[in-house]
Amino acid sequence: MHANARRIELGTATPPSMTPVLTADVGLASATGLVRRIDERVSGVTVLLVSADLLAIAVALVVTRSVTLPQVWAALGLLVVCRATARVYRSRLRLSWFDDIPRELVALAVTAGAFQFGVVLLGIAPDLLHVVAALTVTSVVGATGRAVAFHAARVGRTRYGRGDRTLVVGVGQAAVELTEAMIDHPAFGLRPVAMLRVGDTTAQSPVPVLEIEGPLVPAVTHMRAATVVFACPDVAEGDSLDAAILARRMGCTVLLLPQMSELYGDGDGVERLRSHPLVRLAPDPTRRPTWWIKRALDSAMALIGLVLVAPLLLVAGVAVLIESGRPIFFSQQRIGLDGHPFTLYKLRSLRPANDTEHQTVWSVAADPRIGPVGRMLRRTSLDELPQLWNIAIGDMSLVGPRPERPTFVAKFSQDHDRYAARHRVPTGLTGLAQVNGLRGDTSIADRVRHDNYYIANWSLWLDLRILLLTVREVVRTGRH
Repeated sequence: MHANARRIELGTATPPSMTPVLTADVGLASATGLVRRIDERVSGVTVLLVSADLLAIAVALVVTRSVTLPQVWAALGLLVVCRATARVYRSRLRLSWFDDIPRELVALAVTAGAFQFGVVLLGIAPDLLHVVAALTVTSVVGATGRAVAFHAARVGRTRYGRGDRTLVVGVGQAAVELTEAMIDHPAFGLRPVAMLRVGDTTAQSPVPVLEIEGPLVPAVTHMRAATVVFACPDVAEGDSLDAAILARRMGCTVLLLPQMSELYGDGDGVERLRSHPLVRLAPDPTRRPTWWIKRALDSAMALIGLVLVAPLLLVAGVAVLIESGRPIFFSQQRIGLDGHPFTLYKLRSLRPANDTEHQTVWSVAADPRIGPVGRMLRRTSLDELPQLWNIAIGDMSLVGPRPERPTFVAKFSQDHDRYAARHRVPTGLTGLAQVNGLRGDTSIADRVRHDNYYIANWSLWLDLRILLLTVREVVRTGRH
């Protein structure tokens, strides 16, 4: 250990043979309680870049005398949206104006094309003189503003220590070299505050950084880390993956030092700290702005859906009442976001033998107690329609991993890696696994892989695609 380094332990001591980043008492629910100051949660680079563009727009409106022209406002709004979509305002390690030139040109070209398409579609005469002038002034002033913003961010990082508080997971040679690069080159914005000892390594860190032992979540909370860098190639991949999921769920920026790093080229999602490539994981879905759009759409579509299917629910409810009596609706405890239980509602398709059967017995399609009405409800998935109420009140989403009962969640979490990780997003009425034929008595391991793929690749477009595939399956086969 370096002469100036200190070493502390967090929580219960972990035997050297264990990987302390994962312990049985650390779960998704406990990984959501990290509280940091606002300046530690908001990217200063993003604020500076957005401010520079807003200032450029204001200058363009005044210079071109276009404050009262709706077409100019529309074109400039399109430009901001296209730049945001091209990730011009992203947080980044390397502060280089030249890196964004391709993104800038693409955003400008798409803006011009979208504006032209819009005026043709609406059948209005374009005010090209003012629009082109405003876009030109915005681009020129904005480019100058972003250069100034990068310089200001660089000064803040190098002179005033405005980098992200960074926890480095690992104390091996790769972690040491990476940490030394962070210390020697603060312009990249990573300020190492601790190195987390993992695995059975006995290497001593030669850098003057606090060295700690213990689970990941308390370490991140104790150090108020905004960024977690995984530089532990000697640790089992599954352990690192689970820890990265927890760190991302806490709202931390997660960077991975890949194996065979010499083969990694620069590209989308790959940062570079000097000669070290770092893979930047996308933020947790629930922490992205588009997630609030998803939540709003879920509530609106669920309420509209309840109104539209109310007559169908009434007919189905009467059929259930005639076939097997009351109750018409069936409630069951399921596990949702962050492992929290909620009550799920369905139309009853059979009557359980006792009060505990529906919580502990795996349902099968050929159950002899299911009558003609029950079979029809299950085959067409009409029994799932009351879950629109669960979606409307926020227990579920239209699209997400399907919820399961507590007994089976406990069993599957023990039997299948990262089954519990499915609960880092709300459960859904339909999901990627279901539209790929994984429902009923099918492979749980396959479902887990599909659900975690969905979470890692979530977007509004993926949700729309799954909903369309669900409609196709219902129309083609009568089930989803």
